[in-house]
Amino acid sequence: MGSLDRLHRLVRTAACFALAALCVSAQANTVRDITRIRGQGESVLQGLGLVIGLNGSGDSGTELAMARPLAETLRRLGNPLPSFDELRNSRSVALVMVTCTVPRTGARMDDTLDVTVSVLNSATSIDGGELFIAPLIGPKPGDPVFAFAQGSVVAEQAERPTVARVRGGARMVRDILTTPPAGGAIDLILDPVYVGYAAATHVAQQINDAYFLTTDPTSEKIARVLDERTIRVLVPEVELEAPAAFIADVLETDILPSQLGVPASVVANTATGAIVVTGDVRISPSVITHRDLVITTTLPTPEPTPEAPIVDRERWATLQTDATTGELARIDGLLTAFEQLDIPATDQIAILRMLHSAGKLHAKLIIDGVEL
Repeated sequence: MGSLDRLHRLVRTAACFALAALCVSAQANTVRDITRIRGQGESVLQGLGLVIGLNGSGDSGTELAMARPLAETLRRLGNPLPSFDELRNSRSVALVMVTCTVPRTGARMDDTLDVTVSVLNSATSIDGGELFIAPLIGPKPGDPVFAFAQGSVVAEQAERPTVARVRGGARMVRDILTTPPAGGAIDLILDPVYVGYAAATHVAQQINDAYFLTTDPTSEKIARVLDERTIRVLVPEVELEAPAAFIADVLETDILPSQLGVPASVVANTATGAIVVTGDVRISPSVITHRDLVITTTLPTPEPTPEAPIVDRERWATLQTDATTGELARIDGLLTAFEQLDIPATDQIAILRMLHSAGKLHAKLIIDGVEL
């Protein structure tokens, strides 16, 4: 096989993740998958907390921003300190900002949600610590306490031990409800990656095909496109008294992903390591090397035996695809390349950037909200 043919059969590239990563191919099946009802939206709870149980990686006891809340906590627990000097040698506690994202569907009392914990002072690592009970309030002044956060702290990225998660760490003590639809209509808002008249028109058409049960051409259709992101759905008069079941049926309306007109794009977040793929992303034939691979060559080549088989180690990893010469490979057929190489998410994003710069990635590349 010539070098050119071999090049066309080598495919490597982009978009997968390590544990913290996420890869989404825009394969939505129902209206619910790509829209939200106007009035629904994520909200953020916040608060200050203390991570305890750190092995010398916490804030200095001389930092009053940490010493004051720690001393107050000890006082409430029946162990008041006569002076901050008693905390001078402490490095086992860190003052942190605690945030919790409530999903757009809201949350009810006793629901549990993940929280993010971030160092505020000089602590070098909070991995393995314990978040002491911290009240979480809304973002506006005077907001009440909506949840309490507590639990084991785990840094999900080894290179960022000052930012960590507490899985299921926030327990709701007050309901957060999304705005219910008012009047005789609801507005469906397309998720950002699907924005466009093609997707809006397809969603409206699918809803009308399912629920516009009349042959009168002068009748107002149940769904119509307001703009490239908004579809207004009229609630039938017979459903107005209790529209919940009708709205649920609308959200379960089937859609055809191929009709959404989603542009090919790759969206990456360097902080979380997440990579999201939408549309039909293609890649020109490419060869990628990675620093964790090595070449091992033995000359002359020995005869392999069951006890001593020949192990090939190459600096370059080959991934075969069904693409013929001159064709572009689909990105979803290339994910095993990164799995094979065990490349960290940060390196995957760097490789994506290089592929885009070389003109090999045939899609929009958006990193940290900036289109390159």
